[in-house]
Amino acid sequence: MATAHVFIATSLDGFIARPDGDIDWLLQRDDPTEDHGYSDFVADKDVVVMGRGSYEKVLTFDTWFYERPVVVLSEQLAGSPVPEALKGKVRFSNLSPRDVMEELTRQGVHRVYVDGGQVVQSFLRDGLVADMVITTVPVLIGSGRSLFGALQQDVELKLVSSRCFPSGLVQSAYRLDS
Repeated sequence: MATAHVFIATSLDGFIARPDGDIDWLLQRDDPTEDHGYSDFVADKDVVVMGRGSYEKVLTFDTWFYERPVVVLSEQLAGSPVPEALKGKVRFSNLSPRDVMEELTRQGVHRVYVDGGQVVQSFLRDGLVADMVITTVPVLIGSGRSLFGALQQDVELKLVSSRCFPSGLVQSAYRLDS
C-alpha cells in the first residue's frame, strides 16, 4: 500500500493555525534564504492529500504552488466541480483515509504527502502515517487549531533527526513505530 508522510509547521504551543484558520504568525517567519527541506521532502511524493480547510487556505494565496496532483478530502466538496484553473490538478473525494490510500495504491501511487490538521489526525488515528517532519516556530499563539487531536491510543514515535535554523525554527523528523 502507498505510504503517508507529513510535513507541517506548528507554533511552540502546538497550533497549526489560529482559531479562524489564520497563519499570519507562520507567514511572518517565511525566510526565502532558509531552506527548510520542503523541496527535498516533496520530491519523491506522488500525490498530496489535504483537507478542505487547508485547500481553502491555499486558495487565498496568489499562486497554486503544488506541482503534484492534489486530492481534497471533504464531504462538503465531494461531487462539486473543481475550479476551472485547477482542473487536472485537484480532485475532491469523500473517501476515508484508508479508502483513499487503497484507491491511490491501485492507481500506482507509492508516497503521499498528507497535509492539514484534521487530515493528519485522521491518518494518524487509522495508523497510516509512516513519518512526520514537524517544524516548530518559536511563537506562542495561545489558542487555535491543534496539530494533534484526541487519540484512542498512544502513538509511539522515533526521533530520526532534529535541526535548528538561524531564524529559530526547529525541525524534527519522526518515524512512527507500528
